[in-house]
Amino acid sequence: MASMPCCISHEFYRVASENTDRVAAVRASGGLRVCKDALECLLEVPERFDFESRHASSSFPPVYPGDECSSFADVLCAVCSLSWRIRTVLDGGDDPDLVRSQGFSHGDQTLSSSVSNNDTKSSSTETNGTPLTNGIPQIIGVFIAPSIEYIVAVLSILRCGEAFLPLDPSWPEERLLHVISSSKTVIILKDKPSCSTEVDMILHKGGCSVMYVSMEASLKENGACDLDWPCERKIPRRFCYLMYTSGSTGKPKGVCGTERGLLNRFWWMQQRMPLVEDDVLLFKTPNSFIDHLQEFLSSVLTCTTLIIPPFEELKANPLLIVNFLKAYHITRLTSVPSLMTAVLPYMENSRWMKIHKSLKLLVLSGEVLFISLWKSLHNLLPGTTILNLYGSTEVSGDCTYFDCCRLPQILDLELLSSVPIGVPLSNCEIALVGKLNEPNVGEIYVGGTCLMVGYLSEINHGHPYEADDFSHFRTGDFAKRLQSGDLILLGRKDRVVKVNGQLVALEEIENTLREHPAVNEAAATLYRTPNDVSHLVSYIVLKSTKVLSETNTSYVDESHNKELVASIKSWMVGKVPPAMVPSYYFIIDSLPTTSTGKVDYAMLPSLPSIARWDFGDVRSYNSQLQMIKEAFSEALLVKEVKDQDDFFAMGGNSIAAAHAAHRLAIDMRLLYMFPSPEKLLNSLLNKKDLIQSSVRHDTDSAKRVKLHGNIWSPSFGTTISLQSNGKFEEQLRVHTGVSVDNLPLKVNAHPPIRNIKGSNYESSGRHCPVTIVSHLSQTSVVTNADDSFRWISNTNLPAICCFSRSNRFMHEGQPNQNYVQKKYFYGRTQKGHMQELWKVPLNSCVDASSLIVFQDGRVYLFIGSHSHIFLCIDALSGLVQWEVMLGGRIECSAAITSDFSQVVVGCYKGKVYFLEYMSGNIIWSFQTDGEVKMQPVVDRDRNLIWCGSYDHFLYALDYKEHFCVYKISCGGSIYGSPSIDMVHKIIYVASTSGRVTAISLADAQFKVAWRYETGSPIFGSLCLDTHGNVICCLVDGHVNVLDSGGNVIWKAIVGGPIFAGACVSPALPSQVLICCRNGILYSFDMEAGTLLWEYESSDPITASAYIDEQICLASEQSSSCERLACICSCTGKVHVLKISSDIEGKRFNQSRDLGRPLVQEFAVMNLPGDVFSSPVMIGGRIFVGCRDDYVHCLNVVF
Repeated sequence: MASMPCCISHEFYRVASENTDRVAAVRASGGLRVCKDALECLLEVPERFDFESRHASSSFPPVYPGDECSSFADVLCAVCSLSWRIRTVLDGGDDPDLVRSQGFSHGDQTLSSSVSNNDTKSSSTETNGTPLTNGIPQIIGVFIAPSIEYIVAVLSILRCGEAFLPLDPSWPEERLLHVISSSKTVIILKDKPSCSTEVDMILHKGGCSVMYVSMEASLKENGACDLDWPCERKIPRRFCYLMYTSGSTGKPKGVCGTERGLLNRFWWMQQRMPLVEDDVLLFKTPNSFIDHLQEFLSSVLTCTTLIIPPFEELKANPLLIVNFLKAYHITRLTSVPSLMTAVLPYMENSRWMKIHKSLKLLVLSGEVLFISLWKSLHNLLPGTTILNLYGSTEVSGDCTYFDCCRLPQILDLELLSSVPIGVPLSNCEIALVGKLNEPNVGEIYVGGTCLMVGYLSEINHGHPYEADDFSHFRTGDFAKRLQSGDLILLGRKDRVVKVNGQLVALEEIENTLREHPAVNEAAATLYRTPNDVSHLVSYIVLKSTKVLSETNTSYVDESHNKELVASIKSWMVGKVPPAMVPSYYFIIDSLPTTSTGKVDYAMLPSLPSIARWDFGDVRSYNSQLQMIKEAFSEALLVKEVKDQDDFFAMGGNSIAAAHAAHRLAIDMRLLYMFPSPEKLLNSLLNKKDLIQSSVRHDTDSAKRVKLHGNIWSPSFGTTISLQSNGKFEEQLRVHTGVSVDNLPLKVNAHPPIRNIKGSNYESSGRHCPVTIVSHLSQTSVVTNADDSFRWISNTNLPAICCFSRSNRFMHEGQPNQNYVQKKYFYGRTQKGHMQELWKVPLNSCVDASSLIVFQDGRVYLFIGSHSHIFLCIDALSGLVQWEVMLGGRIECSAAITSDFSQVVVGCYKGKVYFLEYMSGNIIWSFQTDGEVKMQPVVDRDRNLIWCGSYDHFLYALDYKEHFCVYKISCGGSIYGSPSIDMVHKIIYVASTSGRVTAISLADAQFKVAWRYETGSPIFGSLCLDTHGNVICCLVDGHVNVLDSGGNVIWKAIVGGPIFAGACVSPALPSQVLICCRNGILYSFDMEAGTLLWEYESSDPITASAYIDEQICLASEQSSSCERLACICSCTGKVHVLKISSDIEGKRFNQSRDLGRPLVQEFAVMNLPGDVFSSPVMIGGRIFVGCRDDYVHCLNVVF
């Protein structure tokens, strides 16, 4: 194509005439049945289903039995016929398929004569009876779902020289009537329905004539079309289509788009990535979204085949898109990112990997494309070109583009969370309008060929946009120009948001809510989940009881909150399009306001709500019913679902329904037919042949509930609910469980912990040799059972207790009680040394720290490595007791539950495992959305495990009931462990954003007590001093100590970055030990934060110190005692220091006057690898992991 076409009608006529025999469109009813057959087969023998065997072997594109094909000759003939019929009706003629409106009079000469904006005719009336005033065309509505009839209708209207108005059949009646009335539509084209309810509504309420259209009727007419070509008219039409978008004034706005803009968008894409003969396109976008125009125009203007799925089926189950991609070898797909997020689990299934062989181009537009989604798509479709387009209805759909093949190079230079929107399309102009000193940041203004003529209301009042090169549309979007010249979106300053690719003005939602008889005030916001799924949220202030009674409403009684929400939801469904119906409704006392009296939207999520709907404590007796309710809860993000709750009345939409259907492995249509858990279960129990959705089999994915022979097998379920009395963005509760039977991990289960004979231990099909070092000197205390007994007895510990890094200690008594220690007498200058007792290989780097458990005279060490291996080791002998292979590498320490029944550890794949203490059997696992690199923390009072993840969330996991009871966003990835203040009932957590969050544990409804922004990332674990103050170590070298109210007690700074948490112990009650990457161990006074002393190791330190609480060194010449502490440098050097314990209030420079140093090196040993593991030191024994792939047990010899 040498140049841009003159008009759509001319170009379509040219290419269709030259390719009359080619298949223009396939009505894919037969393919739909084949796709359903494939779904039924997928669970049993997925590899045996062959799409190729189900269609004609020689057909291209694939055509299945039941499909209906239309050639370009058919479409051309139908357009000629229908355009002539439309022209005849507009000029006052009749048509057998025309139903006149009630206001029509036979005395009227033309339909157009009743249109107010065409009352005054131009002096130069066009031929064929077409009246134009200043080039403004007549509006013809198209009330047809995406289909071949819709395409013929649009092409016919364009051929007549008029403008088409897409009318979405899913719109509520009130919106349809408003659009028809405000646009002064002269006639509506409608396909012949089985019933006439919609037509009756339009005829009796809309005052507009209706013409039925069908492909069959148009082909029978075979009428000649001798109309003038639109491009050759003396007065060209100003616009060729009218589309309505959400308006900030509370009413939808009509956008008048140009034919030149549509052609420019088509021509640009054809120049960049031309469509060729073997391309196959998919028509699946609703006609209320402007992207649907290019889906079919690019096909009809290039004579490529268009696959048209049954629209209602596709609407009911968007996941069917994946099946159509495979069945019809689709080569080009246009989608919004949210839809790709929904279908991604299906596409990732290995059975669908052939998709990437046919899909050449994926066009994403309508929403922000996040880097995370692009990475998933790029990995899944390595041979597919991915374009990210930006635009709106006002600019013909798109005005900028970015080819994602350039993204890796940009990410090397820029830190981005979303994909750039790129540079302008051909003949489009982009300007950033902002501050003079920031030329590369500003609001996006768009001009050029893509620009609309204006809004219909402006044109009707004589104030249209001037379509010249100096006109620009102010988008409301703000962007930044990157070094590459590409633009990246920064956000908006108004209250217009995008939901499923459609612009939505929140003011319009609020105005509609206020019209409800029970609502006094309303506010609407957009909430985005961590998975980048957007939901509309409404906050409602009810009218007073008096006003409600006067209006005869029945919404006063608080026991009817659920009915109230259902009433408001139903009200919204009847007023606005589906994309504008809020998913969540919160009833509040009043709207918060700013100092200027405006609504303070930022405060809304933190307000307590009176109710959302009336949840009870009724628990289903049937486990099958409970599984359905849990799937509903997850999809709807609610806490609880009752037996009779309606899925869609509670906020469900097609995406949520797809989520629930995927979790339950059922056909999504069943949810529309049986929307309550009880009805759905009854239908499933009575239905033998269920349509099963495909299941992901990768080991890292969450397993779904499967139905086999009417028996539910619960393998994984998640429920998220929104707490009405907390932050909406953060107060999310999740209930998740996984059974051992379905866990895809290889586990070696063993009998209860026992001694293992010999020096070899066989596990997971391999030998795991245990190296026991025998060159111990006589002063070592471990070589036989008697020595082991003496070591244990010297510690004088409780029968059951555990130790882990940074002096974390737990037992059945008081959590921080300091037990009796062994006292050694020594000379002031005397030093000790270290010897290795044993080491155990873990086949890869051991960066995790040890968990040491004492139980009835036995001592066990639990630790994992990068090899995914997790071991239980006899800490006395070094013999492996059991081994389990987890799903990802292990970098964090393990924890043990307060009843000492389960060992808990996280892995790099985001899972938190709960292992049976005695055997290593996996009891349960919980899947987060990011790597888990922190040691879980035990909440003894509530039987919870608190664990954070790279996904920015802190989770509270009930290890007895096996579900997640709480989830909170912490603003950044969580490396370090939280710390629990048992006295004030607060848990503190820090993240890489530098935020410290305090969560009150005072009642079951966990709430954020306060937040403190430190300004620098925090990687180390938090710890508490003896007063309950939380000690925070920042990467920039600062140390902040906060009290239980979030107030700063003291601050200090060290000489380098800090990557590990502080160490405090009752053994050194006045000191805080902090290791720094500059190689120095610092001691600060716990009360005032003054520096007490420093110890320089000469090598970087990124692990925490450990104070031996079971050994005290005493001198014959002094009554004072000293403690031992252990630090490990990154180079593998292990230092044991002796530290004076009676130095309260003494500063570093004062220590030189005491006659002896406050800290002194006692012993040093080099390990053969780097050490990033924090040591654990108990009674002179040190347990530490090393990057020589071993965990080592060292003994300090006095």
